[in-house]
Amino acid sequence: MEIIVEIAIQIAGWLLQFLAELLLQLVFEAMAGALGHVLKEPFRRPRPRQPVVAAIGYLVFGAMAGGLTLWLVPELFIKARWLRAANLMLAPLAAGLVMQAMGSWRARRDKPVLGLESFAYGFCFAFGMALVRFTFGR
Repeated sequence: MEIIVEIAIQIAGWLLQFLAELLLQLVFEAMAGALGHVLKEPFRRPRPRQPVVAAIGYLVFGAMAGGLTLWLVPELFIKARWLRAANLMLAPLAAGLVMQAMGSWRARRDKPVLGLESFAYGFCFAFGMALVRFTFGR
């Protein structure tokens, strides 16, 4: 019975570590989205953006956010290397879904929607951030 409790506690710990990393990514993505809404108007262009270039841009901005989070919070929430590898894909997928939901919510209320508030660009931003944290985090 004691071993089952230990296993349950270990699994709960892994879930909390994953949720902490995801929350950190979502907070920075929300801050980037808010900043994007504030800065969007001066940089509005008459021609549509190129999706590949935009994806690379969001990846770079996510990597910069990852570097900033490592400076602010150098210790990773996830300690096990294999869980950090799983987080490298799972957290960006979850963040992309959250950003898509946020974009849909804003569109339904006739509010402006940024590219970051889509699954693909939200995923790119979160993946860039997760990749930097995975590669350089302790």
